[in-house]
Amino acid sequence: MTGAARATDRSLPAALQAVARHRIGGPAAILAGVSAIGAAVWFADPTTPGGIIPPCPLNSLLHVNCPGCGVSRAIYHLLHGDVVAALHHNALFVIVLGLSAVGFVTYSVGLWRGRRHRRWYEVRSVPISLVVITLAWFVIRNIPVEPFTGLKV
Repeated sequence: MTGAARATDRSLPAALQAVARHRIGGPAAILAGVSAIGAAVWFADPTTPGGIIPPCPLNSLLHVNCPGCGVSRAIYHLLHGDVVAALHHNALFVIVLGLSAVGFVTYSVGLWRGRRHRRWYEVRSVPISLVVITLAWFVIRNIPVEPFTGLKV
C-alpha cells in the first residue's frame, strides 16, 4: 500500500473502512448459509413422514401449531417452485422470506455502492410489530372455526 492510500484509510470512519473491506464477504457468507440450509431441506424431504427432519415438538406433544410449524415443508415446496403449497404450509414464513430477500438485495446493493442504508430494526415500530404479527399468526392458526382450520398443517 502507498502512503497516500494509508492516509485515506485513516481518514475514513471505522464503519466505512469495514464496509470497504468486506463488501462481498458478508453477503457471500449469508448466501452460503442460505444455500446450505436449502440443500439440507432439499435432500431431507420433510414431506415424507419419518424422515430426517423431526416433527415439531409442540405440535407432537400439545397438538398446537406454533408460528414455525410447516417452515421446512414450505422451504421444500419453494425450492421446487410450488408457491401455493408453500403458502399452505406457512404463509407468514413465505411472506417474511420474500421481504427478507428484498431487504438482503437492498442491503447488498447499498454495501457494494458504499452507501449507508437504514436498517429495518432501527425503525422504532418494526420489532414490536413483528412480535404482534407472530403472536396473531399463532392465535389465528389455532382457532378451531371453519375458515381458520385450513391454516393448520
